[in-house]
Amino acid sequence: MPNPNTSSETLLDALRWRYATKQFDPSRKLSEAQIKTLEETLVLTPSSFGLQPWRFEFVTDAAIRAELLPHAWGQKQIVDASLLVVLTARREIDEPYLDGFIEDTARTRGHPVSAIAGYRDMIAGFARQLSGQHLAWNTRQVYIALGQLMTAAALMGIDACPMEGISPPDFDRILGLSDTPYATVVACPIGFRHADDKYAHAKKVRFPASAVIRHR
Repeated sequence: MPNPNTSSETLLDALRWRYATKQFDPSRKLSEAQIKTLEETLVLTPSSFGLQPWRFEFVTDAAIRAELLPHAWGQKQIVDASLLVVLTARREIDEPYLDGFIEDTARTRGHPVSAIAGYRDMIAGFARQLSGQHLAWNTRQVYIALGQLMTAAALMGIDACPMEGISPPDFDRILGLSDTPYATVVACPIGFRHADDKYAHAKKVRFPASAVIRHR
């Protein structure tokens, strides 16, 4: 269960400390335990209907990352960070995927599939209404996972850099995703900031709460 002794200041300090790291230290590596924790963070990400319409590519292979680099505007985070996570979304919520999800839900919660037939029908009806917009909807789910990943990393004292400056079709091709149900959405190099990264000490530019939050 959550630790009630985790203070608000602990959380806010981590979020104030994090930034979109521009320069990673290639000599510093994540431990296996840290990588496993980040994996579990993604597994635990919430999603609409609990559908989890995503897959996360953990890329450590140097040759693959070097091949990806030109398709990320040459941003060195791709190759210098200890880990590259590529977050992908399902192109479609089709009947086989939905049935698999329903079967897993029933098995996990210990009741027959028939007990949640109405739930399945509701999701199927929603999916039909998306009418070709499955990938766009699933992409929005992926950004929930990205936010959870970055927050978890910050709490662990690990740096991250969300990157949309990539070519998803080229990432798909290199990662062997082009003919799969999954499509690249966003990349997130993860590791440790380099001591020379000038952005580490730059003041965080944020609008005040009064400008972005309304109490009604």
